[in-house]
Amino acid sequence: MGVVYIGDRTTGKTHLAMELANPKNEYVKVTSLDYENLRQKLYDVNTGEFKATDAEQAVYGEYLDIQVRLPTGNKQVIVDWIDTPGEVWRKSWQTDNPDKWRKFLETIQQSEGILLILPPHRGLTFQSGVNIEQFMNQQQWCNRFDRWVEFFRQDCPKARHILICLNKADLFCDLQKEASQLVYNPNGAQMNWQQRHSYVLQRYFRPIHSQLEQINNNVLGLSVRCFITSIYHRSLLELPWIYLGSFLAR
Repeated sequence: MGVVYIGDRTTGKTHLAMELANPKNEYVKVTSLDYENLRQKLYDVNTGEFKATDAEQAVYGEYLDIQVRLPTGNKQVIVDWIDTPGEVWRKSWQTDNPDKWRKFLETIQQSEGILLILPPHRGLTFQSGVNIEQFMNQQQWCNRFDRWVEFFRQDCPKARHILICLNKADLFCDLQKEASQLVYNPNGAQMNWQQRHSYVLQRYFRPIHSQLEQINNNVLGLSVRCFITSIYHRSLLELPWIYLGSFLAR
């Protein structure tokens, strides 16, 4: 199974993937990477921030062996972590780097699972102290998503599960409150996947509801699911991977 991370710059893609390898896990465990080694590789001690994916690379590849603990037993998800620099989504970069763009498309066109990591926008209710000027306004955010719709429709023919993750949820919601609603319970007492999707869709994705419908209706058998994610809450961080384990695990 191929799973691809995509998103613009500074959406937190790399940090999310790294935190997935944190040994303090609940239902999702990464067995192929050492958390501390990965942190040293990706973290810049001089800036105190995580390094952006090199624009000279079309993809940043890591092999992830993920174990997802489900009621039916442990499921293995073999993942090609294909992290892309934000520049690859610019037409100018694609024009200047046709071979690298073609290589990336060849990879994503074979992928069954795709995670799109989105940043927050100013239409959300941010926590006090957040500098909202660093984010797009809601209209810009919606316009940007139109390009993702085109990309999914044209370049992702084998995708069966597209997961749209609104990241940095700690900036715009009460993590504990939302996690209590969305938390995965192997005994089935909480929401099912469709109910989680509907809950998150109505609360956080309403501005792009029609675009999501366009994606869903374009490919027979395709499921689009919405999530909120944060590196500061393990349950929310794991949910997209538990979903993938439930439907794409081997």
